[in-house]
Amino acid sequence: MKTFKFLFTVSTLAILCFNCGGDDGDRLNAEWTIPSSEVFDGGPGIDGIPSVDSPEFSDISDIDFLTESSLVVGVVTDTEVKAYPHPILDWHEIVNDDIGDLSLAVTYCPLTGTAIGWDRNVNGTNTTFGVSGKLYNSNLIPFDRSTQSYWSQMGLESINGELIRTDIVTSPVIETTWETWQELYPDSKIMNTNTGFDRNYNQFPYGDYRTNNANIIFPVTPNDTRRPAKERALAVLTDGGNKAYSIQEFEADRVVEDVVGGTDIIVVGSREKNFIVAYEKGSRNETFEIKLDNLPVVAESANGLQLTIAGEILENGNVIEKLTPTNSFMGYWFALGAFYPGIEIFE
Repeated sequence: MKTFKFLFTVSTLAILCFNCGGDDGDRLNAEWTIPSSEVFDGGPGIDGIPSVDSPEFSDISDIDFLTESSLVVGVVTDTEVKAYPHPILDWHEIVNDDIGDLSLAVTYCPLTGTAIGWDRNVNGTNTTFGVSGKLYNSNLIPFDRSTQSYWSQMGLESINGELIRTDIVTSPVIETTWETWQELYPDSKIMNTNTGFDRNYNQFPYGDYRTNNANIIFPVTPNDTRRPAKERALAVLTDGGNKAYSIQEFEADRVVEDVVGGTDIIVVGSREKNFIVAYEKGSRNETFEIKLDNLPVVAESANGLQLTIAGEILENGNVIEKLTPTNSFMGYWFALGAFYPGIEIFE
């Protein structure tokens, strides 16, 4: 049996993590869609990393625990705009919330750098998600509290239990810096630190993990070394193929028109503003050029149409269409390469 160690500063103690082969009894003897021998126990156990099920929010002017470079995960709906800071998600990994008519779980894995919004209505039943304490390819395995089924965050499906092979319905999120988010949506609501738990939200719980390419705590298969392990990229997933867009390729802010798996898409990115978003082009014939001086507008066409970071097409300031979001999320390169072997790289 292999053992691994990492520093988890909830307790400031090193926690031993074991392959989960002997821990879960009947569950481990049941069917999995992934190799159960590659599922590892992260240490804290089920709900040991507590989800936040009653998040509280503040105005931007009342937020004092973030730096300009802190990352946030934003959700934009027709009626509400909210952001969930990484410094909170690092400690809780899942926030169960309601945004307008949407029942949403904001899931975040600090080990793979992946933030994905999930619809909490599964097969007609609203549920909440919690942190199982298990990991596959170093990635978060949530469980739903209705059936106790296990789910793969990056695999976007249930991998074990009553709901096995049920797909997750995703909702688009925008990951960027606190500085950029304040420019984008100055009137939005921000999740605050009144979580009901005693955590040091000014401290990252995994040391130098975010910047140390050699520090990958759990085994991943395959180990794709085409890009630096902790390089952040947007993975665009389609039925016909997958493609990764590294933030490094957007040092010059730009709009990219591309085809992924037969789907025409528009990708807008800025390394300086620290965001990449992608939408299906649909029937639009316009060519958009980057424009970042009037956020949330991020691009403009020759005939004056504007594209916002949330995929809205504006004419004279009015929304005339909303582009379909791609099935996509930001993540560390090593994790994208492991979950989607051979994923194409935009260069």
